[in-house]
Amino acid sequence: MKTEVIKCDSDNEFVTPERCFISETWNSSNDEMLSIARARVKPGVITALHHLKGVTERYLITSGKGTVEAGDLPPTEVGIGDVVIIPAGIPQRITNTGETDLVFYCICTPRFSQDCYHNLEKE
Repeated sequence: MKTEVIKCDSDNEFVTPERCFISETWNSSNDEMLSIARARVKPGVITALHHLKGVTERYLITSGKGTVEAGDLPPTEVGIGDVVIIPAGIPQRITNTGETDLVFYCICTPRFSQDCYHNLEKE
């Protein structure tokens, strides 16, 4: 690994079936230990109930407010600067309870790959 600056590319944001918008900030096969994605949830939206197999996730809230549900944790209000720690395999979802977009970073260890994502809602 080398020292470098990765510039934010907000143009690469895409919509997911999870009902949020994702922008991959850092997810490289050169760094299997970590990935970082920026998530954006519109007001009133609840993301899909899901879990990540073998991956611990942390949400770092940077804008807006919401309610997070994860495992045995009672629904908990979150806002700017809060960090939510979600161990691997724990069911999770977040609701935007504010009037503006809820924005947070998803910091995953080891790095996120699509095959670790498991939707727990009936389709």
